[in-house]
Amino acid sequence: MLHHLPATPETILWGHLDPAAAPVLRIRPGDSVRIDTLSGGPRNLPGEGSPHRPLDSHRAVIAAQKPDLGPHMLTGPVYIEGAEPGDRLIVAVEAVDFAQDWGWSAIEPGFGLFPDLAPAYESLVVPIDAARGTARLPWGPEVALAPFFGILAVTPAQGRVSSVPPGVFGGNVDNRAFCQGARISFPVQVPGALFLAGDGHALQGDGEICDTALETALNGRFRFELEKGTAPEAPEIEIGEAIITMGFAADLDTATRQAASRLLDWICAHTDLTRLEAYRHASMLADLSITQVVNGQKGVHCRLDRRSLTGARGA
Repeated sequence: MLHHLPATPETILWGHLDPAAAPVLRIRPGDSVRIDTLSGGPRNLPGEGSPHRPLDSHRAVIAAQKPDLGPHMLTGPVYIEGAEPGDRLIVAVEAVDFAQDWGWSAIEPGFGLFPDLAPAYESLVVPIDAARGTARLPWGPEVALAPFFGILAVTPAQGRVSSVPPGVFGGNVDNRAFCQGARISFPVQVPGALFLAGDGHALQGDGEICDTALETALNGRFRFELEKGTAPEAPEIEIGEAIITMGFAADLDTATRQAASRLLDWICAHTDLTRLEAYRHASMLADLSITQVVNGQKGVHCRLDRRSLTGARGA
C-alpha cells in the first residue's frame, strides 16, 4: 500500500526527536510512504522581490511552531506495526524529488569547521533547475545536483533529543548515500520505530565543512521492511554493490574505529572469514571517509564493494 504524509504543522517536529510524540501515520511492513519535507527557518526564506516563493506548507509551519532544541523540520513520526527494539527496520529509498525551485546555504559565526571565519550570519538563496538537475551558484559555476536526505531516523529511546547530533538511531547523519536507490537498515529503538525524515540536501560534499549544504525541501518515497531480532549496531547502507557502515563520536578517531569495526562485523557475518582476515581485506579494499564534522557527534563511514568478497569462504 502507498501512503502520503504531507508536511503540515500537525506532522512536523521542529528541532527534535521524541519517543513520546504521537505517530502521525501508522503503516504495516511492506508499505510505501511518500513523505514531504521542508527545510529552513524564517531567515532562510527568499526575500521580497525574489522570483522564488516558499511553499505554503513551509509558511504554515513557521507561523504555527518554533524550533525546539534544533533547527531541522522533521516529518513524522511514522509508526511501523510490529517493530520492536532489537528489530531491523529496512528503509528502501524508492524516489527523491525536489519540492521547490530554490535552496539555501548559510554560514554563521561559531559554527562549521572554521567557526571564526564567518563575520556574520549570511543565508544565500540558490536557484534550482529540477528538470536539468543543476544549480547556478552565486559565484558563477553551474553544478550538477545529487539530492539526498540529511536526516533519516528511527526515534531514540533516551527521551526528547535535539535533531543536531546523529547517533546509532540515524538522525542528522548527512551521508550522501541516503539517496534514491539506497536500502538503509536501522536498529529499532522504541515500539513502532517512529521513523522521521527531513533535512533535504540538493548537494553536499563529504564533511559539510561550513555547517550547511545546499539545503532544500525534498519529497521522498520510502518502502519499509522489518526483520525481527536482527538489529544492526548502527545504520547500514546498501547501495548498488556497496555496503557502507558508520560511526558517530565526539572525535574522528573513535568514529573511525566504530565505522571500520562495524564493517569487519559485516564481513564476518556474511562470510566465514576470521576477523583478522576481514581486517586485512578491509585494509586492501575498503574506503574510509569523513561524513561530517559539524554536528557535535562527528561521522565517519566505511565503504566496501561487496563483489570484492566473491570467492571468499562462506560468501
